[in-house]
Amino acid sequence: MTRFQSGVIAEANTDALFITLNISRSAEAVDKLRMFLAQIPSTESQFRQRYPEADLHITVAIGSEYWDLLSPDQRPAQLTGFPVFSNKEITTPHTPVDLLLHIRSERHDLNYEASVLLTERLGSDATLVEENHGFRYLDSRDLTGFVDGTENPEGDDRIVVAVVGDEDPAFSGGSYIHLQRYEHDLKAWNRITVKQQEDILGRTKADNEEYASEDKAAFAHTRRTSLKDAEGNSIEILRHSMPYGDLSKKGLMFAAYGRSPEPFTKMLESMILGDEQGNYDHLMNYTTAVTGQAFFAPSADWLEQQG
Repeated sequence: MTRFQSGVIAEANTDALFITLNISRSAEAVDKLRMFLAQIPSTESQFRQRYPEADLHITVAIGSEYWDLLSPDQRPAQLTGFPVFSNKEITTPHTPVDLLLHIRSERHDLNYEASVLLTERLGSDATLVEENHGFRYLDSRDLTGFVDGTENPEGDDRIVVAVVGDEDPAFSGGSYIHLQRYEHDLKAWNRITVKQQEDILGRTKADNEEYASEDKAAFAHTRRTSLKDAEGNSIEILRHSMPYGDLSKKGLMFAAYGRSPEPFTKMLESMILGDEQGNYDHLMNYTTAVTGQAFFAPSADWLEQQG
């Protein structure tokens, strides 16, 4: 079986770095990037052997707009730009970048160490776009105070949901990633009552109990993101999202991993455009998507073949 990157399906960690970069378009820079990619699996292995208790993972993914420079003869079958939806003041921007490094572990210092090592290898060919530190907040809650990631698949289902299979043999073991940085308006959020917050999420705040289906408003986040396909099966993504923040801005790094980009796109459409009656996700009244990027994380085997 093709080896996927370990960070694609690994369980959640306490700390993460989301680093996005742009890479020079020169032929020399592209060749250097191939060598960089080939070293990622062994670099991760070295960290894991030296610090086994830290459970460190390095996921590298190539942006949809840069892919053809790196691999002009082969492209993942469903790799496209980030989907843009708009509903009055609410929109999901497309802010393409060339490379994503999603580094996570139980130790922020090791994430930092890995990020320095990797970005120094890229050198002047790479330009930093954003660097965001995600952290576990309380008992895995978003900064809104609600538990996040409750609906994530478990066990082997994580592979089924997040890893490309035989449907695209050249890129089996890979994963489509959509990354968004949301900025929360927590002052506005905290001005409404807890019951209003719970109705917007469709679950209770303190004990994380989901409302019964008949009790959920059409605008509830859990209704807008709980979708079924034509056969009645649940449409799923694997979320590796984490809160981030400092004293000036606070929000969520939303990272969706999938064997196809379609589940994420359908969920985002349901959140922003809503149903036939225009019932969109009212959580979007309290948070703003600042970035939107589409990537493909190739298998570990594919990465090593670039060297």
